[in-house]
Amino acid sequence: MTDIESRIDTTRPHTARIWNYWTGGKDNYPVDREAGDRIRQLHPGIGEYARADRLFLGRAVRHLAAEEGIRQFLDIGTGLPSADNTHEVAQRVAPDARVVYVDNDPLVLAHARALLVGTPEGRTDYLDADLRDADAILEAAAKTLDLDRPVALMLLGVVIFIEDDEESYAIVRRLMDALAPGSHLVLSHTVRHPAMPDVDAAVAFWNEHGTPKLTQRTPEAITRYFDGLELLEPGVVSCSRWRPDTPADEVAMYGGVGRKPAP
Repeated sequence: MTDIESRIDTTRPHTARIWNYWTGGKDNYPVDREAGDRIRQLHPGIGEYARADRLFLGRAVRHLAAEEGIRQFLDIGTGLPSADNTHEVAQRVAPDARVVYVDNDPLVLAHARALLVGTPEGRTDYLDADLRDADAILEAAAKTLDLDRPVALMLLGVVIFIEDDEESYAIVRRLMDALAPGSHLVLSHTVRHPAMPDVDAAVAFWNEHGTPKLTQRTPEAITRYFDGLELLEPGVVSCSRWRPDTPADEVAMYGGVGRKPAP
């Protein structure tokens, strides 16, 4: 058994694998599918959140590469490879785009080679690191990315694993402070919303049975991650309603994109 294999726990459901299950992937185990089905019973629309978040990633990356001229992406909390990963979307627009993926899930690490096949003109890299290790991430990412030029920091569905509010805000600020003006933050987060009470039951079930535990936040609390940034329209909204290609129903996963202004 390799070191990576020894770190993969197949006895408890894991968020990355359940997310993979909900989006039609095959990198999951029976325990993940069982938990995923149970959560879907508690909240039938949960699978739509996963798909909405993935589509939000695609639209945000496409906009940043095509309209904002971003050529560097730091994607933390990558998750398991699926269709239209960050480098695929970015390099479809700009073949010379560079992408660094970061995750600490051993199963993601085992599949990381699928994330490293980019265009000849661009470059992709993968770091085995935790979001809390912001300084280490920045130091290692600087070997692939030029941090003196704009970078898109991708934090999709990952700060939900930082339970303490102030710690989570401080981590995002530390990362953005290290990036050049013109950099962007793309962030999505499970929302606590009075119009969606069944989401609370699904999250409670997950926190009792799965790993790692999730933290819900209000739309106002999620907007705070963008303090000091220029929020792009339409602001922090349901991921399905951030510049959608077609009209979409609201989901309990909110997201936004913000630009770091010049000092």
